Amino acid sequence: MTANEDQEMELEALRSIYEGDECFKELSPVSFQFRVGDLEDSKAFILDVMWPETYPETAPQVSLDAFFNNRISPDTKQLILSKLEEQVEVNLGTAMMYTLFEWAKENQEALMENHRPVVTAVTLTSSSEMTTTASTAKKKDKKEQLTKAQKRRIISRTDNKGELPRGWNWVDVIKHLSRTGGKDDD
Repeated sequence: MTANEDQEMELEALRSIYEGDECFKELSPVSFQFRVGDLEDSKAFILDVMWPETYPETAPQVSLDAFFNNRISPDTKQLILSKLEEQVEVNLGTAMMYTLFEWAKENQEALMENHRPVVTAVTLTSSSEMTTTASTAKKKDKKEQLTKAQKRRIISRTDNKGELPRGWNWVDVIKHLSRTGGKDDD
């Protein structure tokens, strides 16, 4: 069989095995992504695999360059890639995608045992400070949202024209006058 026939057969097998699986994504007929672990799992990672023209006789290109993997330290990425390269060498010459993906799933804990999440700091520049200031000004312009109970109280106090009845705040006026005192008749 030629390399292209092997690739077509493996592609068909991968499509049937991973049909409906959200961990597997076919980017093109020769490029795939496979997520190892759940989305919420801090030890999850995405494998990017690309087949060269002569695959499976030559090794596929495996990388961890997906944005999802930015939280993984470079040392951990290098460890994962080196272990995957060992598996590629063992399976060279055969259809190995399923084997690689399943091996990564089975050994996820061992691959990520020294994982320390990477926290990147964002520095603000003057242009981003201006956009931040503009966005906070927009937030201040927003009208306050009322709860259903607050809306019901407002509706129950108003008449059919939406106006408050005469004397609705007289208690507040009397309180104010009692605190400040009225005019002295002296």
